[in-house]
Amino acid sequence: MNDINDQVESQRFIKNLSGKTKFIVSRNSRNIGLSRQTYQNKLDYMRDQKIITNFTININPNIRPNNLKYVMIEIKTNPKEPELVKKLLEIPQLRMLDGIIGDFSLFALFIFKSPDEYYQTLNTIDKIMAKSYFKKYQIIETIKVFKTNGISIIESEIPIDIDEIDYKILNILRDAQGIKPISTYEISKIFKEQLEIEISQSTIHNRIKKLEKEGAILNYVVNFSPKKIGFEGKYLLRIKPKDPSKYNELALRLDKNRNITDLFRIGEQYGLFAIVRVENIEDYADFIRDLYVSEEIEDTYTNFVLDELIPYTNFIIL
Repeated sequence: MNDINDQVESQRFIKNLSGKTKFIVSRNSRNIGLSRQTYQNKLDYMRDQKIITNFTININPNIRPNNLKYVMIEIKTNPKEPELVKKLLEIPQLRMLDGIIGDFSLFALFIFKSPDEYYQTLNTIDKIMAKSYFKKYQIIETIKVFKTNGISIIESEIPIDIDEIDYKILNILRDAQGIKPISTYEISKIFKEQLEIEISQSTIHNRIKKLEKEGAILNYVVNFSPKKIGFEGKYLLRIKPKDPSKYNELALRLDKNRNITDLFRIGEQYGLFAIVRVENIEDYADFIRDLYVSEEIEDTYTNFVLDELIPYTNFIIL
């Protein structure tokens, strides 16, 4: 996968796997101009090479009765504390865990469906950190999500009402899929065997279509290995504008930047937080330089990601 042509072709293929509706081999192969068999062979090859892993979805944060709450935590630890990482990985709300360079050595992103779930999990994290060597961690609460996994949320800010069954379906679509998309039969089976809820395939199908139509499901996508398709650099960027009254205006412009996959308003001095992906490490310097030239930015602070312990890697490739 070091050949640039292979990387470009893999990016094109992964881009084709993303869509507003469920992945179907025959449809996707036509869209990319390949026969069904050739497409399936390519899909199997990319799975075998660990270029792609599992199918999943991205969920709109603006779902009620409680909007999804994104919480970031920076943790100071050392290589002699593997148990700390192991315990963090057991928390189901953990969506991303990175080893980083800076004052802290771990960066975690959690997504919660309710305040109760947040505070219960925070209590668990407090207990984990109480037994750590440094006992040093910092919680960063997000105020607003502008962009997630390359998808702008700005045009879909209208809250979407869902019930507990809808939420369970979304969770299954996000977390329970393997190397092929999950079927309504398999979802119905999970409800019956794991959740002890009887729900028909037709009901699940209709609910999924409703979730697609109303925008609760932002897109269907696949998790992949960024480095194997040419994305060498990942950075965590904090941004401070010259004029604090222009946070929203600045965010709307940054939202359009293809290198920024995730963008949040946070309650910190550096009030915008971005996850940045670049194909070459050197490209980040150009990204920062262009940022200062084109935007009203006073200062930035960057963490370089050394290791993606839990990959958050189903971002849109443009």
